[in-house]
Formats: sequence, C-alpha cells, structure tokens
Amino acid sequence: MFNAVIDAPFGKIGIRTDGVKVREIIYLPDTAPRVEPDSPLAARAALQIERYFEDARATFDLPLAAVGTEFQRRVWKGICAIAPGEVLTYGQLAKEVGSVARAVGQACGDNPFPLVIPCHRVVAASGIGGFAHEAEEGYLRRTKRWLLAHEGLLQYA
Repeated sequence: MFNAVIDAPFGKIGIRTDGVKVREIIYLPDTAPRVEPDSPLAARAALQIERYFEDARATFDLPLAAVGTEFQRRVWKGICAIAPGEVLTYGQLAKEVGSVARAVGQACGDNPFPLVIPCHRVVAASGIGGFAHEAEEGYLRRTKRWLLAHEGLLQYA
C-alpha cells in the first residue's frame, strides 16, 4: 500500500511514509493506479518529486527513515554529493568510500529513496550500468536513461 502514487514522465512513482518519515520511494510502471497523497508528508514528497521533474536542479528536503547498513549509508551519502548533470562511475565512488565497485553497485541497487538519493548518477565505466538491480535493458534502465537525459547527460539517453 502506498501513501501516494504520482505520475512520472517514465511511469509512476510510489511513496510510502510512516507519517513522520519517508520510508520508501519506488519506480512503478505506468499501469500502476494513481493514489492521491493521504498525509501532509506524502503530499510534500509528491510535490518535491514533481518539482524535480520540472527542474532537474531542484533539491529535496524530506525526513528519510534511517535504514540501511553503515556501508550503504556511506555510499548513499557519496551519491548525494554528485550534482545534477554529473556522474561518477561505480569505481570512482568506490574509491571515495573505500570499497570496490561491485559493493557500491549493490548499495546503489538497494537505495530505498531514488531521486532523493540520486543513484541514477552512478554509471559503469563502459556505459550506463545497471539500475535498481536491473542489469539488462528494461523498464528501470529506461528510467535511468530518462533521468540522466533530464539532467542534460544526453550521451546516456
């Protein structure tokens, strides 16, 4: 059950909250039914995500649930430092957080707050890389392509 499901240029986005913190943001296919926000926090999250779709430089100010391992949180913090319109490779981010590319890729795929923690800005050294644990071309990688193009990185479109 989602507290909101909003339209996105590539499908829909589901938002789950506990009323105090955002618990999860999920990319959904276009066939998912729309759900009007059922709380002030769900409405706030929906508004900020919609603002990002209008302006790729929009920022997020949402209370996020404390989830993930210490390592995942370190990777997610590194991802948040990547500015819109820029990318790092999994290897570059791994170097910054003192790890290896495969572990960084796993942490990216486990990110419960896409867009807010913009894991789409982490790419493979040889191309776009996977997205949300999807290694082959499909709905989620097409979403990653759209997000990168939205931020002006047309070489990944």
